[in-house]
Amino acid sequence: MKTWCRYGEGTGNKKRLDSGAHSYHDIVLNREKRQLKRKVRWYVLIIVLYLLAIIIANVATAAISPLHLGVFIVPAGTVIIGITFILRDLVQRRIGRGRTYAVIAAALFLSAASSYLLGDTLWIVLASAITFALSETTDTEIYTRLKLPLHWRVLNSGLIGGTLDSVVFVVIGLSPLGAGFLPWEAVPMAIIGQILVKALMQGCGAVVVKLALLQRESGQYHK
Repeated sequence: MKTWCRYGEGTGNKKRLDSGAHSYHDIVLNREKRQLKRKVRWYVLIIVLYLLAIIIANVATAAISPLHLGVFIVPAGTVIIGITFILRDLVQRRIGRGRTYAVIAAALFLSAASSYLLGDTLWIVLASAITFALSETTDTEIYTRLKLPLHWRVLNSGLIGGTLDSVVFVVIGLSPLGAGFLPWEAVPMAIIGQILVKALMQGCGAVVVKLALLQRESGQYHK
């Protein structure tokens, strides 16, 4: 009788232990699933914002007259273009260099299509596509190779990519060498104006990234 009772008690304890182990496993599994879903939603959101920024920049440039800031001439979409470099860096941070090029290819198509649909000439569409491919590729490769904290990588890669974007598009797209919208004497101010605005956006973006990282580290520390 005593042996039977002990056996029964042991069996019950084992069942309870097995049940507890399964429950803990289920909790961990569900937590991992929720974390994966949040990551996927975040990845999709960053990519969508990047692609939308490309289209919005084209719409703003086509719909709003260039801004004359003193001696500088700045297309209205320049502010948004500065933001796209920051978003591209965040896309790469989340999905890696290889997949980022696939996203850039999609963005290039959307940029060219929206530019054409908004009434730009084929020369401007071509110049825009060439400039976009060069600047985004440069941004990607510099970001990849820099061994610095994230905010410095965002700042430096964006500054170089933005400068290249400004110089190439103005020269092959707007100058007498391209569509001829700007005389040669206006070209330097158009380039410098775009570089300054994009640099300002890159600086603001780097500060936001730095603050976000500090806040995240602070939250993890208090946990």
